[in-house]
Amino acid sequence: MLDLNSDKSIYVQVAEIIENEILLGNLKEEDQAPSTNQFAKVYQINPATARKGLNILVDEGILYKKRGIGMFVAEGARKKIIKKRQVAFFNEILPEVIKEADRLEITLDELIDYIKELKGGE
Repeated sequence: MLDLNSDKSIYVQVAEIIENEILLGNLKEEDQAPSTNQFAKVYQINPATARKGLNILVDEGILYKKRGIGMFVAEGARKKIIKKRQVAFFNEILPEVIKEADRLEITLDELIDYIKELKGGE
């Protein structure tokens, strides 16, 4: 779902929608990705904006183009997305979580216990 009020660019959100569909298994290797026109119609955005989002994924090797047919999910796309998002999680998200926990005087043990609770006691 696109969030037009987000600080994140619409084309980045388009790329993330496709990535999420791949991660969820709704789009598998060699499946055809939605076209720029489909995106434009469903989300009521400019086709050029949708194209820019899809082209990001082409540049990253997550999608590939078949001339005259459309864009398709590349082999190994899911693994590439997972790796990319793990790097972002460890480099961007987790440090912010730890800083906020420190500001709120949440100990590392409390944080770990809560994470375990959220994951079902693993």
